[in-house]
Amino acid sequence: MNDHKNKLNRSGWLTIRQPIVLAGLMLTMNMSFMPHAGAQSTGADKILKAMSDYVTSQKTLSVTYDSDVEVITPNLQKIQFAGSGQVQLSRPDKLRATRIGGYANVEIVFDGKMLTVNNKDGNTFAQIESSGSIDDLIDTLRDKNAIAAPGADLLFSQPFDVLMADVVEMAHIGQGVIDGVECEHLAFRNQDTDWQIWIEAGARPIPRKYVITSKAVTGAPQYTLRIKEWKTEVPTDAFAFNAPQGAKKIALGELSDIDEVPRGTVTAGEKK
Repeated sequence: MNDHKNKLNRSGWLTIRQPIVLAGLMLTMNMSFMPHAGAQSTGADKILKAMSDYVTSQKTLSVTYDSDVEVITPNLQKIQFAGSGQVQLSRPDKLRATRIGGYANVEIVFDGKMLTVNNKDGNTFAQIESSGSIDDLIDTLRDKNAIAAPGADLLFSQPFDVLMADVVEMAHIGQGVIDGVECEHLAFRNQDTDWQIWIEAGARPIPRKYVITSKAVTGAPQYTLRIKEWKTEVPTDAFAFNAPQGAKKIALGELSDIDEVPRGTVTAGEKK
């Protein structure tokens, strides 16, 4: 899990870095942080496990989302960039994810054999052979292609194990309301990151909001994911890539200007 989380710290959903450019907490008296390894539990792990089990039981998913990614300028000003997109998946080995922001319009398509990264604004795309599951794809994107996808932790076949692997403290903060939906609010701590998740209360425990705070980066920038629509219907042709008219196929490393943070505008904060 350390590899997963460490690569999330300054990135947004399907944000690509080089070499490929892809109201405060109300703390109640009965809230306490407990070590994950301890015998006692605040119940946060049980709620998270219920979410994980429910999400993985959905063999096909179509989700729309909004995301925000923060960066720190050299003079320590915090700047936030916003985007929106959609994720469609069919377990175990098919995925389509799109992200559009003020500076990029990108999609990733994976059919179990081929990975396509499509820069819609530049009308260019790249393809590499990549077989395996969605889990394998996420690891490949992060480890071999420098594509950080923090929200993708929720797409693993066992998200509970991935999310909890390096947790040192956790708490069930209480309730919250996201887009008019009552949610259970959970908070977790790792060595380098704090993260929070809001899970819909009731019979459909889906994630509604996910926030990662990078404690090891000056200014503690955050990545925020807000899940909007959650459906289980996916078109049968969702995972077929058809190159747009006039699109140019290039090498994966040659794709540029597909980062939600415009290159040269700001730089990430240095570690403390």
